[in-house]
Amino acid sequence: MSDESWTSMTRGLVRLQVVNRVAWLELHNPPANNYSFDMMRDLDEAVLQCRMDDEVDVLVLCGEGDRFFCAGADINMLTSVTPRWKYSFCLHANETMLRMEHTPKLVIAALNGHCVGGGLEVALAADIRIGRSAAEGGKPFSIGLPEVKLGVLPGTGGTQRLGRLLGPSVAMEMMVSAKMYQPETALDKGLVHQVLPFEGFREGVQSYAEGFTAPHVAPLAVGNIKRAVQSGCGLPLESGLALERELQQRLFESDDAGEGLAAFLEKRAAEFQGQ
Repeated sequence: MSDESWTSMTRGLVRLQVVNRVAWLELHNPPANNYSFDMMRDLDEAVLQCRMDDEVDVLVLCGEGDRFFCAGADINMLTSVTPRWKYSFCLHANETMLRMEHTPKLVIAALNGHCVGGGLEVALAADIRIGRSAAEGGKPFSIGLPEVKLGVLPGTGGTQRLGRLLGPSVAMEMMVSAKMYQPETALDKGLVHQVLPFEGFREGVQSYAEGFTAPHVAPLAVGNIKRAVQSGCGLPLESGLALERELQQRLFESDDAGEGLAAFLEKRAAEFQGQ
């Protein structure tokens, strides 16, 4: 992925590239890729663009460079605006993360470097998180929510998503102690799903992401599984089952379901088209 191959968004703070049905959304604000209102608007725009693109099955979030995925919100920005503006900023960031969660396509956070504060909160809104091990002889990357050291709480969904992911007790202790984890420890904790080597990290993520694209799998089924989990797990069981049935019916009506069932009976590999 050369620098010239990226397509800039409106304000250039999120760069977009599609490779083999995988859309890479790169947070581009060196050196630490801190996010601002402008970056969140770019990210929101990029997510919507990918949602509407029939040639995209999977979204991958990453940070520019080799040191930071994202170090959270731009502190200089936050110290120069009013409390009311900060509230609106947090509200829009929440809406952007919800947009990712509601998009019926798999979202992978490729943690290519330090992922702390709001950066981890962005990653928690992804469906799958992949950590990157340290370079040979280099220092390991950090993953954590240290906002308490600034006298604030993780305000881009961290208290809610981390509590749902790890359980309230474990999440609370992690946040109030401002603990930082290396990727391998984060894997043990359940914060990330796997850790890939430093060298060839993006290629490894690309290969993994392509496993969830057509023709290898039915992307409509992946997207509806995501919708059933994201929307249904917060509902009473009976309501969640009703949602599951409706999503299943939509899949029964798809060409991919017909292909998958026929391929099974004919003992051949299915060729899914995402339709």
